[in-house]
Amino acid sequence: MIKTDLKKILSISGEPGLFRFVAQANAGVVAESLSTGKRNLYGMSARLTTLSEISIYTSDEEVSLIVVFEKMKEVLGDDMAPQPKSAPEVLKFFFEKTLPNYDKERFYVSHMKKVVDWYNQLKSYATLDFEKSEEIEGESASE
Repeated sequence: MIKTDLKKILSISGEPGLFRFVAQANAGVVAESLSTGKRNLYGMSARLTTLSEISIYTSDEEVSLIVVFEKMKEVLGDDMAPQPKSAPEVLKFFFEKTLPNYDKERFYVSHMKKVVDWYNQLKSYATLDFEKSEEIEGESASE
């Protein structure tokens, strides 16, 4: 199975779900919905964020999303993450187990909802086996 490269997985502001980067175009970016497979052109004004650029605040550092997803996978095994619509207590409890030192002042329930939603989408439509850059491998090896 092909590994998931978080540099090619996009969150697009105002669009539900995750997208796979397909190509650069003159007018913007062509991206494909992970869930539907539909391709769209997103113009230069679209706010695109690759999941590889996202980190979560903890008490001592920022932890990259790939590391958070791997910790979630360790805790969950083959199970799905809690649903994004779960009660805030359920999400907080889950992240206390997964990332015990998450920054309770800066990592909000709204962020938790996105992270569990993204995890479940990757689990359903891609793979939780991630392609790693050298820098991330060094980071997780030093933990």
